[in-house]
Amino acid sequence: MSARPVISTHPKENVPQNGVSRVPLQGSNSSSVQQVPQLHPVSPSGAGKAMAPSKQSKKSASYNKESEEYRQRRERNNMAVRKSRLKSKQKAQDTQQRVNELKEENERLEAKIKLLSKELSVLKDLFLEHAHSFSDSGHPPFTETTGSGQEANTMGQ
Repeated sequence: MSARPVISTHPKENVPQNGVSRVPLQGSNSSSVQQVPQLHPVSPSGAGKAMAPSKQSKKSASYNKESEEYRQRRERNNMAVRKSRLKSKQKAQDTQQRVNELKEENERLEAKIKLLSKELSVLKDLFLEHAHSFSDSGHPPFTETTGSGQEANTMGQ
């Protein structure tokens, strides 16, 4: 079983030093102490989320709005935002263009399907009409080796 940190109520044990609190470990001898980063509230009233000291120092250092570094960072950020928005807009336009092209191709293919379906229907009707008239006339059925029965008779003469 691993030891868990326990916050002591003894005033000298919890005194923060350089943003670090010392916390004794439960279930071990009294000399075992673990150092834990001290969190500071974001707002002066102490309400809201706490922020680690390392994050606080970075924020406070970058808020000097008169500095040249701050101005350059803002300028680079603004350029990056512009570039990102243009890229996003271009991607949306490319996608819309591709959608339009695919819709046109789909309509063209559907028209081709209709045309081929009509052609198939006409050819089926012709075939069935020819097959019925051929069988009604008393001719033998069509075979691959001799062709139709009528052609076989004329060839033998």
